[in-house]
Amino acid sequence: MGFPTVFVRLTGCPLRCRYCDTEYAFHAGEWHDVPAIAARVREFGARHVCVTGGEPLAQPNCLKLLEHLCDLGFDVSLETSGAIDVGAVDARVARVIDVKTPDSGESARNRLENFALLTARDQLKFVICSRTDYDWSKSFIEQHRLGEKCQVLFSPSFEQLAPATLADWILADRIRVRFQLQLHKILWGDVPGK
Repeated sequence: MGFPTVFVRLTGCPLRCRYCDTEYAFHAGEWHDVPAIAARVREFGARHVCVTGGEPLAQPNCLKLLEHLCDLGFDVSLETSGAIDVGAVDARVARVIDVKTPDSGESARNRLENFALLTARDQLKFVICSRTDYDWSKSFIEQHRLGEKCQVLFSPSFEQLAPATLADWILADRIRVRFQLQLHKILWGDVPGK
């Protein structure tokens, strides 16, 4: 967060999270090949590239795109639901796995096998919608010893949970997580493409 970053949003997602803010990515979009996407990314002049979705790993050429962007020297991250195996993702890519909480309606889709693949450069993100989600997330982290594997992020669901409320819970419990806001929404609102 805070670095100028190009977001490459891939169409399609097998999940239907209740808080999804990118439903347009279920079906909208245009076809581009990997070199065309890379050329467009270069036009922005940013070093950081985040490949996201929908669910990017649901696209057959996602792995090739990630590898190509790394080969070009970009600092690449992948934002994924974690419902699909991340084992084949290029080791140069920072994997950001969105652990689905109960209020997402998709917590049964969390692929626990992915946690064994995590490294210190990866991140786990919990989108918190309620106190129930928060308490579940704390327990989930402890149960799976996730704080020892990589950085853990807690993010309030946009317009569902006040950021200050989540920050207060984290401070009161003194848990070791990184508080995260969707900076682009603070700066530009909930506008697709920003």
